[in-house]
Amino acid sequence: MAFYVLGDPVRRYRVAAVADMAERMNLFQLAERLGRLLRERGCLLVTAESCTGGWIAKCVTDVPGSSAWFERGFVTYSNAAKQELLGVGVDVLARFGAVSEATALAMAAGALARSRADVAVAVTGIAGPAGGMAEKPVGTVWIAWQRRNRPARSRLFHFQGDREAVRRQAVAAALAGVIDTVAASAHQAEQAGEEGEGVLVEKHDREQDDGGG
Repeated sequence: MAFYVLGDPVRRYRVAAVADMAERMNLFQLAERLGRLLRERGCLLVTAESCTGGWIAKCVTDVPGSSAWFERGFVTYSNAAKQELLGVGVDVLARFGAVSEATALAMAAGALARSRADVAVAVTGIAGPAGGMAEKPVGTVWIAWQRRNRPARSRLFHFQGDREAVRRQAVAAALAGVIDTVAASAHQAEQAGEEGEGVLVEKHDREQDDGGG
């Protein structure tokens, strides 16, 4: 399974590492891992899928008890469906196309806006065998992830193989990216808590110093 990712070096390394993990695990194991993490964090997931056609939602609902952490899924294969169900703008589709970063980000944002979920993943791409072009060959897939009320992130992948292989790799990368997104958010929250504790300790020390004068 081949993953090609564009982005900043730190995030590129992180996504590549998670992709390597996905390669070693089958989709069910990956979905199980995601489910445990979402339950621990008290988060709900929503999916917005185009080229994967509901495969991500199928994987997560294969896991017993997934109703505790999977809120809903949207399969928006056509441009009209993306507009009607997710609110993707006509201007976005006309300017950038269905397979683009802008569309993936709009799909993720729309999925959150139209659900009660805390984290969204959106996938749009060209699985083949037809539909590719010079600037967007078969295997081109954009995936976006977003936590509610937080900035979204997106990545461009160029997957290798036939239609089945491209779609399977997209599902694996999408699930792995949700794990990364939720885990990173938890780490950031922990860091913020530690920084807050540091400020409180510093303030306490200053108050003690002032009182001892």
